Amino acid sequence: MDTLQIIILALIQGITEFLPISSSAHLILPAELLNWRDQGLAFDVAVHVGTLMAVLVYFRQDIGRLILAWFGSLRGQKSQDASLAWNIIWATIPVGVVGLLAGDFIEQHLRSVAVIAATTIIFGLLLGWADYAGKRIKPLSELGLPSALIIGLSQALALIPGTSRSGITMTTALALGYDRQAAARFSFLLSIPVITLSGAFKAYELIEAGSADWYALGLGSFLAGVSAWLCIHWFLKLIDRIGMWPFVVYRLLLGGALIAFIMM
Repeated sequence: MDTLQIIILALIQGITEFLPISSSAHLILPAELLNWRDQGLAFDVAVHVGTLMAVLVYFRQDIGRLILAWFGSLRGQKSQDASLAWNIIWATIPVGVVGLLAGDFIEQHLRSVAVIAATTIIFGLLLGWADYAGKRIKPLSELGLPSALIIGLSQALALIPGTSRSGITMTTALALGYDRQAAARFSFLLSIPVITLSGAFKAYELIEAGSADWYALGLGSFLAGVSAWLCIHWFLKLIDRIGMWPFVVYRLLLGGALIAFIMM
């Protein structure tokens, strides 16, 4: 890859990983629309490491409390942080199971522009409906195990390109009555084990594959991390003011453009 391609793909990953617009779709599209050579497994690992570092740094204080509370819960100490930590763990299980059972099928049959166009529009409309119709009154402190499991089950749909992991988890949380901050924060915290597991699996495949372009990996990881941190920061600051509709409109426009591209 040349430097321009590295920069564009890294920024796409960093910006779209935590916005409800699907990072996987945006990483597939440049290769499909611009005839770029696939960026390769090593680069995917690098940009995922960058976005993982961004969310770990941004939520470092929350993560510290959750880890301490989780260990405390093993000794019988109950708290809201311990409950949230367990909910994150339980909500992660469905996507892991579905990924193991259906990952190869999705990789072979659902990574197409047509699928991305359909999921971009369908799940965009669902996001708009949830933001409009949801009561948006429950804070994150009221998140219980049933809601966490439902959100976790919905997260498994994000394995389909174009769905958006953050988008479907926020959609489900909003539909369950949680406010926008609660939906976004739980989605971001839930991304930590998912990105970690995905990155670890890809890294294992990479070790078997062999050598790598360290310049591309280093630059890609850095740019993805910085852009992801900025994205998280501004999303949480603006979400109560702007809502989800800017992202809904973007998804509908993108889906429509993709359909037009297919029909050309």
